[in-house]
Amino acid sequence: MPINILLYLETPPTAAVLAEILLKLDISARELLRTGENAYKEKNLSDYKKTERQIIDAMVSNPKLIERPIVINGSKAIIGRPPEKVLEIF
Repeated sequence: MPINILLYLETPPTAAVLAEILLKLDISARELLRTGENAYKEKNLSDYKKTERQIIDAMVSNPKLIERPIVINGSKAIIGRPPEKVLEIF
């Protein structure tokens, strides 16, 4: 099965694509956030009242908030941190 590389800093995913990736990762949008980014603080994303949709929309509008790299292999996906984790889906 071919591996596709999504350079989402260059071409941000849509909300629908990001929701699909979250399903493959089997995590919430909050778990995919990079909490060290300035936008995380600026958008007050630590507020647990933020909905899944609000967090996804924040990541779509500012893709630096998306943890990376994400490797997708068919119906599975994994966050490649540490890099060795990528081997788990092959």
